[in-house]
Amino acid sequence: MKWSWLSLTFALVMALVVPPPPLPAQAPDDCKIVEDFAKAQVGEFPADWKARKDAGKAVYSVQEDGGLRFLRAHSKGLGIQAAKQYDWDLNAYPVLAWSWRPQEFPRGADEKDGKNDSALAVYMLVPYSRIVGPKAVKYIWSEKVPVGAHLTSNNGLTQVRVLRSGPDRKGQWVEERVNVRDDYLKYFEEKEVPKPAGIAVLTDSDDTKSSALGDYANFRICRG
Repeated sequence: MKWSWLSLTFALVMALVVPPPPLPAQAPDDCKIVEDFAKAQVGEFPADWKARKDAGKAVYSVQEDGGLRFLRAHSKGLGIQAAKQYDWDLNAYPVLAWSWRPQEFPRGADEKDGKNDSALAVYMLVPYSRIVGPKAVKYIWSEKVPVGAHLTSNNGLTQVRVLRSGPDRKGQWVEERVNVRDDYLKYFEEKEVPKPAGIAVLTDSDDTKSSALGDYANFRICRG
């Protein structure tokens, strides 16, 4: 196959413009893999995760792109978490790391003003009550609320930090590392370090009655 000068130039430009997907998780010595979806069936809800309601199993499915397996969330007027149970020592591994990619933001969402839908959200869950549920630190990618904003929901049991804001990196993978131990102690004003029960994700569009689409990959816990 012969490449014309124009075709070759276009291919090189596209390689620079379109960022490649992150590589499958290779945890360094200071990290442990929580979930890389390597054992999950493509096209299906991951077997070792649980949806808060059965309808959530239609929202989340494992997909693959360029050797990377990830969890795709496509919400159509729904707001249902998917969670994975995972206990760990938060003092030894205070950092939670992952990659995420916004594809479609819920139309008209504003987490600060009553329409609490987000294209992407990641939680650290801490046991609290069988009746009202766990405490959680929630990290969101908002289309409108500025980075660093601190919000609350679920009667204060969920403390929310806006980690990313805006659609500028829509369609691009972004790597995150947050100190969930320090955020938990700060937001809940506690001194005792808890033992997490797991992680969760939420791509929701129930308040806006619209749709939202986002991807999650490479969940790890790290020493620092």
